[in-house]
Amino acid sequence: MSLTPTARCCSLAAAAALLISGPAMAERHPEADAIAEVAAPLVSPHDSRDYRVLTLENGLTALLVSDPDADKAAASMNVSVGSAQDPEDLAGLAHFLEHMLFLGTEPFPEADAYQGYITRRGGSHNAFTAPQDTNYFFDIDPDALEGALDRFSQFFISPLFNADRLESERNIVHSEYMARIRDDGRRENDVLNQLLNPENPTTGFSVGSRETLADRPEGEPSLRERVIAFYQRYYDANVMHLTLVAPQPLDELETLVAQRFAVIADRGLSAPRITEPLTLDDTLPQRVALQSVRDSRQLRLLFPIPDPLAEYRHKPADLIAHLLGHEGEGSLLAVLREAGWADGLSAGVSRGDGHHALFSVTISLTPAGAEARDAIEATLFAAIEQLRAGGLEAWRYDEKARLAEQQFRFQQHGAPRQEAMRLSMNLSRFPVEDVQYAAYRMDGFAPERSEVYLAALTPDNLIRLYSAPDVEGEETSPWFHASWVEDRAEDKRQDESGAAAALSGLALPDPNPFIAEDLALRDVQDERPQRLVEAPAFDLWHMADATFNTPKVEWRFSLQHPDAASSARDAALARLLAGWLDDSLNEAFYPARLAGQHFEAYAHARGITLSFSGWRDRQERMIERVLEQLQVGDMDEASVARVRYRLQREWRNAPQAALHRQAGRTLAEALVRPQWPSATLLEASRELTADDLRDYRDALLAELRLEAMAVGNLTANEAEALGRQVAEALAPTLEASAIPDLTPLRADTDLPTLTPHTSREESVVLRYLQGPDRSLASQARLAVLGQLIDTPFYQRLRTEEQLGYVVNAGYSPMLDAPGLALLVQSPETDSAAIDARIDAFLDDFEMTLAALDDETLAPYRQAVHDSLIQRDTSLAGRTGRLWQAMSFGDTEFDRRERLAEQALSVDADELRELWPNLRETAVARVAFDPGNEPDDVLALAQHLEPLPEVEE
Repeated sequence: MSLTPTARCCSLAAAAALLISGPAMAERHPEADAIAEVAAPLVSPHDSRDYRVLTLENGLTALLVSDPDADKAAASMNVSVGSAQDPEDLAGLAHFLEHMLFLGTEPFPEADAYQGYITRRGGSHNAFTAPQDTNYFFDIDPDALEGALDRFSQFFISPLFNADRLESERNIVHSEYMARIRDDGRRENDVLNQLLNPENPTTGFSVGSRETLADRPEGEPSLRERVIAFYQRYYDANVMHLTLVAPQPLDELETLVAQRFAVIADRGLSAPRITEPLTLDDTLPQRVALQSVRDSRQLRLLFPIPDPLAEYRHKPADLIAHLLGHEGEGSLLAVLREAGWADGLSAGVSRGDGHHALFSVTISLTPAGAEARDAIEATLFAAIEQLRAGGLEAWRYDEKARLAEQQFRFQQHGAPRQEAMRLSMNLSRFPVEDVQYAAYRMDGFAPERSEVYLAALTPDNLIRLYSAPDVEGEETSPWFHASWVEDRAEDKRQDESGAAAALSGLALPDPNPFIAEDLALRDVQDERPQRLVEAPAFDLWHMADATFNTPKVEWRFSLQHPDAASSARDAALARLLAGWLDDSLNEAFYPARLAGQHFEAYAHARGITLSFSGWRDRQERMIERVLEQLQVGDMDEASVARVRYRLQREWRNAPQAALHRQAGRTLAEALVRPQWPSATLLEASRELTADDLRDYRDALLAELRLEAMAVGNLTANEAEALGRQVAEALAPTLEASAIPDLTPLRADTDLPTLTPHTSREESVVLRYLQGPDRSLASQARLAVLGQLIDTPFYQRLRTEEQLGYVVNAGYSPMLDAPGLALLVQSPETDSAAIDARIDAFLDDFEMTLAALDDETLAPYRQAVHDSLIQRDTSLAGRTGRLWQAMSFGDTEFDRRERLAEQALSVDADELRELWPNLRETAVARVAFDPGNEPDDVLALAQHLEPLPEVEE
């Protein structure tokens, strides 16, 4: 897999045709005096949104995107300053400043003024700090955008840096650090930073802790003074890049920006530049091994290179990443897989700082591969030599450019918040005209530039990182405590000279046979899916959809069997079958993925689903090939063992997952049937063989039910023809009544506190308040309660009481069973103390409910309504929503609209009436403290009865 962008664009001549000029300037508004320049970016010919880029007099640039169809407004401010600017004596200061900006400004001094406003109006918000960027973002109901910008803009004008919040927010930052201290990615980077040039500022500790952010010694400026000094030194309009995505017209958005952001200070600053090299020549090559927390073996081969960001128009490093990361026949990964040494590979550029970067090849190893590290390295260099000998050819570049043009031409936009974040960061990196275009732009083959990067991929310019759980280190990394040592691999596979021998069989890829030719848009559109075939054992649904202006189709085929997950063994076999089908087609289908055709098989409680996503053209041949492989593909022991190992690795690593996720998983295991814990699946899989999998496949295919859906740019006749072709091949025989449903269970007072199976060293409490039934009325009431409880729970238990970094409360249904989840994960506070704080909060929240009136409740009801009917932002997202609705029996596809209307009718009296039983009767609790033994959750929950359905 290539990690560099695969979406590019056409030639400059073609790009010029895509240029959309900015709208003619109307009479100037008073705010126009704040605006120095107006421009517009290059966009796809199918992009109907309006764009405008402003440069304010103070130097701030703002990209305005008017999308009349958007049902959310979003903003993102990217500040070109990050952890690389942390002072040597205050590691994490940039991140700490990011936290402090949320805690009050001069016009809005309350600590929850911003968050509370966003939440009440159906929005969300967050921020992140990277080495050279700090990004603040939110989304909200469009009618509330003005008020949100009033509050948001003040972060950059008049933050209070509340002195009484310094200690609490320092504790939150420390909790964030502790929550990630066992993250293998951060541990590996911590070791890597010890091998890089310590003078390069991206190699420091970026999160911050109580130690690094401690109060300053007497006589030195205080921590608050240092925060303010950092803000004044680095935060300036000239390094700020704002993006708004909203349904309002451009002139209105322009006024909103000019009125609020033009007064941000112009200190004449520019984005800090990093000139110190990332590595030092006299330290290379280096080979080290480090201990991983997870049961995972990985080899990363890193080569210092110039940062290719400035060459984005030609992307000379991309072709190298594409060829080394290829997964087709004869590829580096294919050869390693054949040897039984690897099950995944990616290549791309990382750690770019504007001047320097690392070219990275990352390989996921099998246990056998872990013993062949030198031979794997030798095979990589054989692949690199193959590129030098003839891989950098113009036709390969042109093929990538053609695929990039297709992707850019039919680009689907994400949700407004994600779009705003992406565009604000692009605005900080690329010229205005290329903020949409940069990732796709390929202006022509420049072999001499590619050769510069290829020349850097040599054994003498290498940092090799091997990570595995059984590594015994001699040193420990400073911040994430990873044990590491010089890697003294003793590879038994050697050539006559005693050096590790490379594998044979490498070959460069042939021209891609899957590139779509027919990209014509069908003029077809349905309001909702229609059933085209209703047979005893086969249902086919279809919805013609041209709203995303792309000739793509999403297909889903659910192959259902009564015993698909009736036991842990069957559930493990279903996952093994889905995994084998994906794995066995990997080499054949990798060119298809590059060409925009995607296939995935996944297992579920009813069987397996075959999912296809991509261009309408050439999709039929993929479906036919998958069916052939499913029915008669050879299940050899080596391929089955490879997939079984990958699944077992996932199940073994489950106890290392984030603790709050494990709590949620434990709750689902108790309250949804059937559901199998990871440890149970792991045990059930130990003795499974290729013969077992063949028997399972035969049983599934011999007696199944087929449900199918097609959504996208194809006619009903086309969908029916292909759907019937699949049904004819699979010959389903079972009626719907033969397939058991997933069933949500009723929590009762006999259900004890549940302890997850985890190896984490933190505490967690998940309190789950379950609704009385599965009716729309109950779902609506719990959803409104969840909206109401969100901000005050977070504000009190996280901001004020500092219980931990992971704190949240809100609506959390189990299938269609409504419930409220209240969760706190803490590095220091035990579960009993957390429980006491939750109880105290709920006591006070009961008083809030007692005083609640319908006028106060109205914005919360509206927020729930708007979130439920939020528009789909991609064809895949729409298909997923409709497919899930069908699986729940919503064949009118109107349940979410009915639930949204129900939410608007919820009143305060209903919530007060619901609350006592909700809090006392139907409560499930998951809790953990370090050292607790895990529960047999299935045994403890076996007595639970289904939560009743209610006729609507």
